[in-house]
Amino acid sequence: MVTDTDGYIQIIEYLAEHLSIFENSITNEPVSTLSANTVMAVIEVELSEQIITVCSQNENLTFNQRNAIIREVDAIVYDLEEILSSVINNPVSAEQKTFIKEFASLIKNLFDSVIHSQQTIS
Repeated sequence: MVTDTDGYIQIIEYLAEHLSIFENSITNEPVSTLSANTVMAVIEVELSEQIITVCSQNENLTFNQRNAIIREVDAIVYDLEEILSSVINNPVSAEQKTFIKEFASLIKNLFDSVIHSQQTIS
């Protein structure tokens, strides 16, 4: 659905271009700006919120389409775990949280685009 699109590749490249946000985050951030949440926890929350929005905005999605979306999100989370494996359990900084929110929004936009194009074809 989305993980095999050029758009997804571009979003992953965007993440790769901004990996410096996740490097040495613990030593560069004052303790007061670090969250008790981990990088992974924030990724899961942000992606979940965006995907719930996608599904609620597209009430005409079938059960199978919703399941396909969930499988795609699982694949995306797996990719993020691989890319961010060295920091996934670290406390998330404010800058990282902002980036993750933006990244999740890009993923939502990609789903919106693919769903819209599939509905146009049908």
